[in-house]
Amino acid sequence: MTKIFCDIADIKLIKKFSKKKIIKGFTTNPSLMRKAGARDYSNYSKKILKTTTKPVSLEVFADDVKNMILQGNKISKWGKNVFVKVPITNSRGKFMGEVIRELNKKKIKLNITAVYTSYQTSQILKKINKKTKVIISIFAGRMADVGKDPITQIKKSIKLSQKYKNVDILWASTREPYNYQQAKNLGCQIITIPPSIIEKIEKFGKSYNKLTIDTVKGFLNDSKKSNYKL
Repeated sequence: MTKIFCDIADIKLIKKFSKKKIIKGFTTNPSLMRKAGARDYSNYSKKILKTTTKPVSLEVFADDVKNMILQGNKISKWGKNVFVKVPITNSRGKFMGEVIRELNKKKIKLNITAVYTSYQTSQILKKINKKTKVIISIFAGRMADVGKDPITQIKKSIKLSQKYKNVDILWASTREPYNYQQAKNLGCQIITIPPSIIEKIEKFGKSYNKLTIDTVKGFLNDSKKSNYKL
């Protein structure tokens, strides 16, 4: 079973989607927080946590080992449902293995983000125990955006993590509803999806015939509205 997490930081939408049975958690990042209008990161994050008891990933935004660890410790104390989101590297490409190891040792639940390769997955697995929850977020959509096939990297990552019952592989940067089917077929434990695509997934099940008729009706209605004549 592939769990759907909603990728959003807007508090109103979190309240709305938290009521849906299909949604099992939420993921955020500094970009989504900024888009949602968050000015005080701590206060805004705590407001999110008051709206849902489902897992919420909240990301550190420091760019060095020492401050990532400090921020990770602070964030972890905000709620029992918090996953501290840590990037696989900093902005200079340095592997944040020390951050992962130190937070994991303290039994802090982690979501390792911006992962693109199975090699990075193997690096992460070497730094963690086999008890504390860890999510590894593989950015499938962003890989596909630049012409790279994410399937191979995800397959290898799932295989590498099989001995770690505490590790979930997450399909990140979802681009279309069919990605949910792909994630399920691969055996990803989680996929994180923006609200607009979740609403399309809820409508899954149309037959090919119904799709054809709906499409033709759409073209016909638009031609009538435009009053086209030949």
